[in-house]
Amino acid sequence: MHCSLLISVFQAELIDPALKGTLNVLQSCAKSPSVKRVILTSSISAVVFDTRPKNPGVIVDETWFSNPDLCRESKLWYTLSKTLAEAAAWKFVNENSIDMVAINPTMVAGPLLQPELNGSVEPILNLISGIPFPNKAYGWCNVKDVANAHILAYETASASGRYCLAERVVHYSELAMILRDLYPTLQISDKCEDDGPYMPTYQISKEKAKSLGIEFTSLEVTLKETVESFREKKIVNF
Repeated sequence: MHCSLLISVFQAELIDPALKGTLNVLQSCAKSPSVKRVILTSSISAVVFDTRPKNPGVIVDETWFSNPDLCRESKLWYTLSKTLAEAAAWKFVNENSIDMVAINPTMVAGPLLQPELNGSVEPILNLISGIPFPNKAYGWCNVKDVANAHILAYETASASGRYCLAERVVHYSELAMILRDLYPTLQISDKCEDDGPYMPTYQISKEKAKSLGIEFTSLEVTLKETVESFREKKIVNF
């Protein structure tokens, strides 16, 4: 009963709003003849959680779709919400002849617009605060590149389908190493939060994104901009 309760809570708080919110917007677009194209902000979460193994030789691209059953088994509720919402969006636009382009960014960092932290940049704050890094590997991209991708997807007539955005995929140990090089006076931990083998990295194809005209900001610059934004907003005081 406890597991069922948890699932129903996540269904109500994450999955249903993601599905209903996406479909509500698309239904409104379908009624408006002035709408020529819809740009959907999706997530790499709707792409990478496939049953296929991932290792440094694997290249994930726009043809991958996260497996809802795997998401449920792994209790990845946010990932499930993004996966189901994007799938529902594609079904709706295909049935209603709507031109849609999906943008699937990885972890987004860079200058903060809002005064508070968000989920993507909080791990960077944890690293510069000396907290041991998690045993995880993620893709990263710059918020300015994500914004530019939306503009290009809207303005480029030939844009179609999905566009994955990732400057690169790194393990958190590499993220910590880059931050140590950028800020050598900070006590950034070289310890992982567990003793297991490091989660393997993989690759995310840049080919389609580059064909749209996207030039990715380096991860080093993105991390520097993120930390400097922390300083500007008084989130840190060094």
